[in-house]
Amino acid sequence: MPWLDQIRWDARGLVPAIAQEAASGDVLMLAWMDREALQKTAELGRAVYFSRSRGRLWFKGEESGHVQTVHEIRLDCDADVVLLRVTQQGHEPAIACHTGRHSCFFSVLKDGQWQAVDPVLKDPASIYN
Repeated sequence: MPWLDQIRWDARGLVPAIAQEAASGDVLMLAWMDREALQKTAELGRAVYFSRSRGRLWFKGEESGHVQTVHEIRLDCDADVVLLRVTQQGHEPAIACHTGRHSCFFSVLKDGQWQAVDPVLKDPASIYN
């Protein structure tokens, strides 16, 4: 697919992908995609990533039920970062992080230390059985 050829993949054939909540603009998470993950995301309208730790495709929500419906896929000016505008499904309020929080970006640097400032919405032990 020609549009996939326009992406500047890294040496491992991956590109970083930022998931942004379409309604609020909140940045939910950063993950990685290979060509197949990005192609499937475009075809299915559902976020599919490449899990570096598992070495395989990762359909967001396959274990947690926290699926991301993709409304728009954007590419940055350098063609080396993808932005997914999504609706986070599976829990209200929305949970994108494996820690049970809304966003993976829940720590803020305060007084030289990282401090978690966003609440856990659901105990991770009850999400991943």
